[in-house]
Parts: sequence; C-alpha cells; structure tokens
Amino acid sequence: MIDVAGQLAEVLGHLRKAEQEAGRPDGSVELVAVSKTYDATHIRPALEAGHRVFGENRVQEAQAKFPALRSECPDIRLHLIGPLQSNKAADAVALFDVIETVDREKIARELAREIERQGRAPRLYVQVNTGEEEQKAGIAPQEALDFITRCREVHGLAIDGLMCIPPAGENPGPHFALLRKLAREAGLAKLSMGMSGDYEIAVAFGATGVRVGSAIFGARNAVA
Repeated sequence: MIDVAGQLAEVLGHLRKAEQEAGRPDGSVELVAVSKTYDATHIRPALEAGHRVFGENRVQEAQAKFPALRSECPDIRLHLIGPLQSNKAADAVALFDVIETVDREKIARELAREIERQGRAPRLYVQVNTGEEEQKAGIAPQEALDFITRCREVHGLAIDGLMCIPPAGENPGPHFALLRKLAREAGLAKLSMGMSGDYEIAVAFGATGVRVGSAIFGARNAVA
C-alpha cells in the first residue's frame, strides 16, 4: 500500500511553498484530500496524520464510509465534489459539510427545501464549467452570475464560493483566472480550484481550497 501519510506530508509541503511564493499566509489554502474510490484502510492513515478534510464524488459511496470514520473522528469535514442528483439532495445535506457542485435550478430548489426541513446548512459552492464542455457538469460562465443571484434571491441560499475543473490537457491558468473574476463580481470569497496536477498553479491564482487525490492516495486504477 502507498505511504499515505508520507504523500500527504509531501503535498502539504508543496502547498505551503506555493502559498509562500504567492505571498499568501501559511495555511491560507485548505487541502481537501479526495478519497473517492478509496476505502477506510486508505483514509485512516491520513486521519492518523491529523488530516480531517476529505472530498467525495458520490453521496452513496460517502454514506458507506464516513459515518463509521466520523464515529472515530467526529471533527471530519466532508466535501461533495461530484455531480449531485436531485433525489440525493436530502442525503447530501445530512452528510456533507460543503457541497461544491450546485449548478442548476432544480438542485438549488431541492437543497433549499432540505436545508429548511433538516435545519442543517452545509456551505454551498456553484460549479462553473469554465471550459464549456458538454460532458462536464457546471453552469456556463456567462450564466453564472445570474444563477448565483437566483440562488440567493429566489431560493434563499447562501453561496460561499465557486468551483471549477479545467479541461484536461489545457493550461489551467485562464480557467482559474476566469473563476477568480466571476467570484469577485459575485462578491464571493471562496475558490475551490486545483487538483493533483495543478494545485500549485491554483494557489497563485487565489484558490482558497485545492482538491488533491492521486498525489496523496495513489493512482485510482491501482486500488482494489
């Protein structure tokens, strides 16, 4: 098995260096360890090393892993970073501390209903499809500001930030710059951007959170 604690320490070291090079305070960028497809045996070494912030793509997979892990470490904070189906909104509100993939009216409506019903309010990010890729989730950049306004004014949602996943093989810089511009125009402080291959670049563009999986847990196709 890969040395998760060692890899985690290496990523944190690179993250702190990137913060310094960008003139940002140490610890100003949150590391979300992306644990999707990894089971509890892979996650526990990160917990033992003191890490508490994890990202999952699927509600059902997170439900299978994290209640037991939270019984051991109640201060775990869980981010949903994959597309959310409307019929999973109730489960997502109940389980996640941050939902990063709000991207359409139906999801906003269902989340508002569940937040009111459960009395639990996870932090919400709007996912922007900066590359306007047909196969990828996220709202188009030109529609993002109007959508954020509707989330606030029609659905009564507090939107904390924006998230993006740049197209594979493209320079991520322009996508990070676009997300930063939209966040400023919307008055949002949080920017979730940057993954294993580009999180140091994302820090230079103002990321407040980066989502790193394979650099910590190893290649997913190697996981049994």
